[in-house]
Parts: sequence; structure tokens; C-alpha cells
Amino acid sequence: MQVLVTGVAGFIGYHLAKRLLSDGLAVIGVDNLSDYYDVNLKKARLAQLTHPQFTFQLLDLSDRHGVAQLFQEHQFDYVVNLAAQAGVRYSLINPLAYIDSNITGFVNILEGCRHSAINHLVFASSSSVYGINPKVPFSTRDNVDHPISLYAATKKSNELMAHTYSHLYQIPITGLRFFTVYGAWGRPDMAYFKFVKAIDEGKPIEVYNFGKMKRDFTYVDDVIEGVVRVMHKPPQPDESTSKSPSNACYKLYNIGNNQPVELMQFIEVIESLLGKQAQKHMLPMQPGDVPITYADVDNLMQEVGFRPETPIDVGMARFVEWYRDYYGSVQD
Repeated sequence: MQVLVTGVAGFIGYHLAKRLLSDGLAVIGVDNLSDYYDVNLKKARLAQLTHPQFTFQLLDLSDRHGVAQLFQEHQFDYVVNLAAQAGVRYSLINPLAYIDSNITGFVNILEGCRHSAINHLVFASSSSVYGINPKVPFSTRDNVDHPISLYAATKKSNELMAHTYSHLYQIPITGLRFFTVYGAWGRPDMAYFKFVKAIDEGKPIEVYNFGKMKRDFTYVDDVIEGVVRVMHKPPQPDESTSKSPSNACYKLYNIGNNQPVELMQFIEVIESLLGKQAQKHMLPMQPGDVPITYADVDNLMQEVGFRPETPIDVGMARFVEWYRDYYGSVQD
């Protein structure tokens, strides 16, 4: 079987490709190697994927003709679309990057799948779609019509577009709402990465909403297990999450740890692992941010037989070990 993984040089894409290759599947990985964060880290991830069944192609998904040619040259059994312009705060600075990647790029993937006999398209959505929803834990049955960042709005748009294509062209599609994914080879723009780097270097960290926040931190290995299980379980028409009559083979799942952690507690875990105290710069809530993320994963457990369970201290210990090894940090 052959799997297309977009965003393969990214954090989750790299881990997924590595897992699929270990499972004996052939992987075609594409990425545009965006300079949104350190390109050398992305190249280092790719260097770890040297394998006879792995092929990498430099490609921007907003290139309509390039994506069409990709689908013409390969017959994919599965497509996992993880490529996206990430980051809530960056969407306030460079909104058009989100339109090019998350909207135009995703339509091009949908078109490629439309003209191919794929078994299943799985795509990355985000917990950000829940916006200012006051009800917790967040359920895929909740209304998500109030996003508070353009990033969240593009991910909600992806879900609507995916349902439409599934309904019109009978494409099995599943969207996965990821909750604060962390772990080895992670993204330098994420708070946990910034915290570890700053505390390790004796620099202050920025703590938003004066520390009164909770996040459903989800270890990357748990996310990958969920993605792989979902990938092999294409939805059936009667599983549609639509409230109106539809023949869509479409499904949504949350993939979160189902155990939100207080931000200050999270910082204490990092301090303990590094053996250093954090210098905290307390700040108000940032535009586009939310005070809590908390995943209801009941349907993931019932229908796929899996729920993330890695405790934050275990997952962060693995990240710190990787961080020190990769960056060559020296403990005092």
C-alpha cells in the first residue's frame, strides 16, 4: 500500500511517516519546507526518514498543477493531509499564508482525491475550531461557529469543504481535531518548546493570561497511534456527523489527552526536569487565544478503540531528552 503524507517535514508528518514505514507501507512525502520556523530542523527530520520505501518531493500544495501531477503520477491508497500554515498568533501577522496553504492547498488535495480511487483521506483539523465555546470537554457534536482566529476559521473551513467533497463524490474522509501536540522533534514556535529553551538558557518565559490557562497536552506518539488507527477505518455513510440528510462518508474525531493541565503546573514539570527555576514574565491573554482546551474522546475510544494516555511528566521527559541531545545543551 502507498500513502501520501503532506507536510512530511513537519512535526506530526515526520512521526507519521516514520511509523508508516515501520509498518511496511510505502510513503510519498511532500513538503514546501516553509521558513515559518527553522528549516534546518525540517531537513534534519527528513534525514531521519532514509528508507527504500520513502520518496520525498518538494511541493507547495497551493501549486494546483503540481498537486494534480502528483496524483497523476502515483496511485495512493491513503492520503493524510497534515500540511498547513500553523500557529494562532502568526495568523494575525500574515493571514494570506493561511489562505494559500490551508484553503487553496486543501482544495487542491480534495481535487486530487476526487480524481483518484483512494481508500480514505485523513486530514488535520485543530482544537482551535472550538473557539470561545464555554462547554467542556469539547465534543465533536458541539457547535463550532465562533472561531476567534483566522487559523481556526481555515480549519473549520477545511471540515466544511471535506464534508462537501465526501457528499458529492463519495470520498471517505475523516478530520482529526488535534489538541496541543508535543514531543521529540517538535515545533520551536510552540509554548512548551519555548519554555524549555528559555529556562534551559536562563532566560525569562512569557506566561499569558497570568498563568490562568489549561491545555490538553497530547504526546505525539499517542497522536500517531490515533491517526494510523483512523486511517485504516474509513467512515461509512451512516456514520456522517451531519445533522441534515447526507450520504457523506465523513467523520470527525478529537485526538487529545482528555486531561487538561494547568499552565503553572506544566511549568513546574519543566522546572523539575531541567533542574532550573523559570523567570516568569506574566502577561494578559493574547488575541486569538483561549483559556482552556479539553478533548472529549469518547467516540474515538468507542469507534477506534484508542485514547491518548501519556502523562505530561513522561512525555515532557522524552522531549527534554531529545532537546538536549539535538541542541547539545549542557546541564549546569
